[in-house]
Amino acid sequence: MTDSRPGRASEGRVVLVTPVGAAAGSKAAAAALSCAASEPDRAALSIDLGDGRARHSSLIATAAARKLEERLAVHLPDARVASRGAVCHLTLPPDGEGIDLIAAALPIVRDSVAVVHLPPHLLRPSLDEPSVQATAALLRADLADDRALTALAAGDLIGHGLRVAVLKRPLGRLAARAALLGALPASGGLPVRLCERLLETEDSKFRHCYDEEDEQDADQAEIPRCERQARR
Repeated sequence: MTDSRPGRASEGRVVLVTPVGAAAGSKAAAAALSCAASEPDRAALSIDLGDGRARHSSLIATAAARKLEERLAVHLPDARVASRGAVCHLTLPPDGEGIDLIAAALPIVRDSVAVVHLPPHLLRPSLDEPSVQATAALLRADLADDRALTALAAGDLIGHGLRVAVLKRPLGRLAARAALLGALPASGGLPVRLCERLLETEDSKFRHCYDEEDEQDADQAEIPRCERQARR
């Protein structure tokens, strides 16, 4: 039987996740990506600068997630950190202080993947913070309403050297709940190719904005600029 899970993510990856316009579901998408990035012996860190609601540690959490929680609690004693399922969660204020704390937390997880969920107005400050060094970005966007805005955002991110993917539909209710609990199977949430794109290894060469299905459905005159750049 072929394993359909995304390949193991390389070390030290930082993926930014944000909504475009009024698109819903970016927090669940970030949680799902964190689940996909976690390994039995290496928990991903899910950092949330969204609504400020701290998550609580669950009774069921992997040893790797608990170990990462303990390390962060020692390094950032005032931070709101919790291990849930296979993921360790860190809740930060949705402002400049939160960006500074991201930079403080990342050295603790340099051997893991950090997935940062943040509101659109903090995307630029996070890119400008040299200690963050984001490697990829996931945009949760409703293309029917915000195709042009999505293209502009993705093109700007690509210009910063990031790999970019667009999730055009939110996760289903059950998948979103499981993701937020850190218990979503890697094959049960985000598309495998999207996870591979954002968490790719150093020697991977592909770099796109949309899945092949989206490219086939798009009219040539409406293909976003980011997609054309990705083809070069």
